[in-house]
Amino acid sequence: MRAFARSALFVALCLCVSCERNAAQGWPNKPIRFIAPFAAGGPADTIGRLIGYRLSNDLGQQVIVENRPGAGGNIGTAAVAKSAPDGYTALVTTSAFAVNVTLSTASGYDAEKDFIPTALIASQPNAIIVSATLPAQNLGDLLTWAKTAKPGFATPGSGTTPHLTAEHLFRSVAKLDMTPIHFKGAAPAITAIIGAQPPVGSAAVSTALPHIQSGKLRALAVSSAKRIAALPDVPTLAEAGVPGIEDYTWIGLFLPAGTPPAIVKRFNDAVNRALQDPETRAQLERQAYQPVGGTPQEFKDYVKAEIAKWGKVVREANIQAE
Repeated sequence: MRAFARSALFVALCLCVSCERNAAQGWPNKPIRFIAPFAAGGPADTIGRLIGYRLSNDLGQQVIVENRPGAGGNIGTAAVAKSAPDGYTALVTTSAFAVNVTLSTASGYDAEKDFIPTALIASQPNAIIVSATLPAQNLGDLLTWAKTAKPGFATPGSGTTPHLTAEHLFRSVAKLDMTPIHFKGAAPAITAIIGAQPPVGSAAVSTALPHIQSGKLRALAVSSAKRIAALPDVPTLAEAGVPGIEDYTWIGLFLPAGTPPAIVKRFNDAVNRALQDPETRAQLERQAYQPVGGTPQEFKDYVKAEIAKWGKVVREANIQAE
């Protein structure tokens, strides 16, 4: 009986492997959807479209980016978690994915069990920005002015990494009485800062960059360890007098749990090929992104570390989802 059971188990395992291989060999034979769980114009949307275009050529099927914003990214993310694990629906999202594990008590999904981290696409620092109408020329000026002005600060949403960077800087370190004003995405937050409603905010560099270059916004500091090529004259937070804050907004690709490993590998390989393409790299770098890439296991380890890091920040600052 034991020999029979072992044989049956072996046959079942072989069938599973064969089914997975066949599924991967036939994939893809129809368009692929990338769900971006934030509004159009934000990092997940813009990078999702760039990488989606490259993957369309690589995989031979159209990649369609669908924006499904709401609940800090949870609505679109939950939709992918519930989708069929067949490689035709993927999540392209930001570092908010790691934050929401702690921030949201009823997200509708389990970040660590319902997804396969597939590829880390790119990352960039956040920037502390002000309206060009504000006299503050550097971070010190801003912090001094804010002590008496007590302005609000704009964010692309509660629990996003730009929000947490500003929360850490303004309220935890500088001990300022500044209230976060959350918008539904990066684009409306940037528009509000340009119009000085409020005149201060935090955003991933790429969303603010065109307006910094046009003179409508002024960048006072970036949250990276080193200055970035896109803004060589803008100091890091440490250089501006506030050490100990190093934060990034990253963009990654996730597949639903249960997706065959062969399909996960094909996705990962395609993303890595795209990131080696000189034109793709140039487009990312023009938007202040650093191409990353790597293996699914490396991305899984990174996501785990980010969940632990941001969980600590959320708990210590007692940040609540809106």
